[in-house]
Amino acid sequence: MIEESLRQYIELYDTNREEIDAQSAPVLNRHREGALACLKHLVLPRKGDDNYENTDLRAILGADYGVNVRRVQLPVNPADGFHCGIPRVATSLFFIINDRLVCGVDCREKLPEGIEVESLREKALKAPEEVERYYAGLADGSNPIVAMTALLAQDGLWIKVKKGVRVADPVQIINLSGGVNDLLTPLRVVIVMEEDSELRLLVCNHTAGGSVNQLTLSTSEIYAGRNSHLEVYTMEESDMTSARLSGLWLRQEDDSDVLVNGMTISNGSTRNEYHCRYAGTAARLRLYGMGIADADRMIEVYSRVDHDTDRCHTDELFKFSVDDRACCGFTGLVRVAEGAVGNEAYQSNRNLIGSNEARMMSKPQLEIYNDDVQCSHGSATGQLDELQLFYMRTRGLSEHEARMLLKQAFMADVINEVHIPGLKERLAHIVERRFAGEAAGCHECSFNTCGE
Repeated sequence: MIEESLRQYIELYDTNREEIDAQSAPVLNRHREGALACLKHLVLPRKGDDNYENTDLRAILGADYGVNVRRVQLPVNPADGFHCGIPRVATSLFFIINDRLVCGVDCREKLPEGIEVESLREKALKAPEEVERYYAGLADGSNPIVAMTALLAQDGLWIKVKKGVRVADPVQIINLSGGVNDLLTPLRVVIVMEEDSELRLLVCNHTAGGSVNQLTLSTSEIYAGRNSHLEVYTMEESDMTSARLSGLWLRQEDDSDVLVNGMTISNGSTRNEYHCRYAGTAARLRLYGMGIADADRMIEVYSRVDHDTDRCHTDELFKFSVDDRACCGFTGLVRVAEGAVGNEAYQSNRNLIGSNEARMMSKPQLEIYNDDVQCSHGSATGQLDELQLFYMRTRGLSEHEARMLLKQAFMADVINEVHIPGLKERLAHIVERRFAGEAAGCHECSFNTCGE
C-alpha cells in the first residue's frame, strides 16, 4: 500500500516520466525505476519513531508542493541580495538556482586546472561512464530522502578534484530556492577527491520569498581518496515557510582528512543526516555543527560514523540553542567494527534551553565490538548560568546583552572549527546578530552574476 504522503510524487512521476528523463541524463534516469519501486513499498517513519524524534516526514512530504519537471527558469534572481560574500577571502562563486548551476563573475577563471565544478546533468551527458562510477554508489537507496531525489532529481552538482591538485582558494556554492508557487526542489551532489587532493568548500542555503512554501531535498555523496584533505562548511539561512531534508554520505580512504561543519542559523524545519564510513586506515573525520532555533522552528541532526578499519579518528560535536516553542534533536551513533583496532572516537552534544516550552532531545550512542579503542560520548542540556548572568549585569550590561554574549560564547568552539579566516569572522557576526534578534545574513553583501 502506497503512503498517502508519497502518492502525489509517484503519480507525478508516472504522468511525467518522459519529460523528467528528457530534461536529465541517462545515468540519473537509470536509477528512477528502483527508487519508484522503493517508494511504493516504503513506510515513512512517524514523528517519535527511532531516530525521528522530531521530524514528521509524513507531514513534510504530504504538503501540496509542485515540482518543476520541465525545468522552466523561475523568476529568482541571485542579484536580489542573496550573495554570501566572504570578507577578505577570494572565492570561486557559483549559484544553484533551484537545481540549475549558474556561474558567478569570473568563477571559471579563478579555478585552477584540475578541478571540475559542473552541472551534474551536463557532466553525465558528456562523461557518463565517469559519473556512473560514483552516482548512487554510497547513498542508501531505501532512505526516504535518497529515494525521493533519485526519483525526481534531474540535475545537481558535480565537483571533482584531480590527483595531486590542491585548491588554494575556497569554492563557494549558494543554493537559492524559490518561485511563485509552493515548490519542491530535489538535488543530487557528487564530490570526488582523488589521491593527494585538497579543497575547501562553502555551501550556503537560502530561500527567496517567504510567502510560498518551499521544500528542498538534497542527497550528497562524497568520496575522499587516499591522503586527500577536504573541508565542507554548510550554512542555512532560510525562511520560516521552508523545509529542508538533507543527507550526506561520506567514504574515506587511507590517511584522508575530512572536516564537515553544518550550521543552521535560521530556518523553518530542517533535518540533516550524516552517514560516514572509513574504508581505509589512519583516516580522520571532524564532524561539527550547531543550530539556533526559536519561535516554532525545528532542527534535527542524525549522524552515524562507521569505523570499519584500523587507526581512524573521529571528533564529533553538535550544539543547539533552543528558545520559545522550538524543538531540536540530536541522534548520533559511532560504531566500531569487530577487528577494527586502534580507533579513537569522541562524540559530544551540548545544548542550551531558553524557555519552559522549548524542547531538546539528545541520544548519543556507541557500539564497540573490540577492546583496542579509545571512545567516549556525552550529552549535556541546561540553561544559562545565573551566576554568570549576575556577574555580567554588575558590569553594566543589560540582561538581554548578557544573555546574548553568553550564547555567543557557547557557540564559539563550533565557530572556531571554521578554518577560513574571513568566514569565521563573518559567521561570528551573523551569530551575534541572530542572538540579538536582528536580521544579519549574507544578504547584506552584493555581487553580480553572469549567465550560464
